[in-house]
Amino acid sequence: MRIAIGIEYIGTQYHGWQLQEPGKNIPTIQQHIDESLSKIADSSVQTISAGRTDKGVHATGQVAHFDTEVERPLHSWVQGTNRYLPDDIAITWAKVVDHEFHARFSATARRYEYYIINRPTRSPQWHQRATWHYHPLDIEAMQVAAQHLIGEHDFNAYRASECQAKTSVREVIHLNINKQQDMIKLDIKANAFLHHMVRNIVGVLLAIGEGKESPDWSKEVLESKDRSLGGVTAKPEGLYLAEVSYLDLITPHPASDDVFGRPLPQGER
Repeated sequence: MRIAIGIEYIGTQYHGWQLQEPGKNIPTIQQHIDESLSKIADSSVQTISAGRTDKGVHATGQVAHFDTEVERPLHSWVQGTNRYLPDDIAITWAKVVDHEFHARFSATARRYEYYIINRPTRSPQWHQRATWHYHPLDIEAMQVAAQHLIGEHDFNAYRASECQAKTSVREVIHLNINKQQDMIKLDIKANAFLHHMVRNIVGVLLAIGEGKESPDWSKEVLESKDRSLGGVTAKPEGLYLAEVSYLDLITPHPASDDVFGRPLPQGER
């Protein structure tokens, strides 16, 4: 059977999601997930994720799938696997899915959140879980600049030089920026993302928010299609893979749904 799982993690201690070459002894999220699932299955398990997050990047809504011939109750794939995982990684739900389902290629959209602590002093509570920016930021200017990036565009100027995607055209569905006290949150959803696309967008918006560039600069960078004209790539610690969307799979939320894939009765929500 094919099983889809939801995963949360703090990526600080890991070299990204993807399993590294054997013998290199480089810790990754996938390494811990696969090893722990294999203990529950009592056989080798290899997951495929919706997004290969980079070193230091976190997730609250990562999705992966794996195939197994072993039958286990869904709660075993969740609670049992979590017994073997480190405290900064957890399985949040599990569902049996059709064999046509693919965590990466079946996804119709992905949503990321980026958190910025904007104050003169750093925050120990958010150390390596949000980016600290000590210069005051003009949220209104950043919001104006963000509007230039919504819709379908060629985001070549906003991707990493090592990005291997065949096309740099992507559709940004929304890009919202909000501030509460000292915390700024960028919420961006697109049909797909390029390598470092979110972090490069944040880098441009930070320069605009700081007053180094005008709000129209985000559009100028976009239309140039030249990465060298863009801003500095924002740090990874503020970035979270928050949600992956599918046509035939409603991913449960631990706060409102049974973690094993069954909707909770209304009185238990």
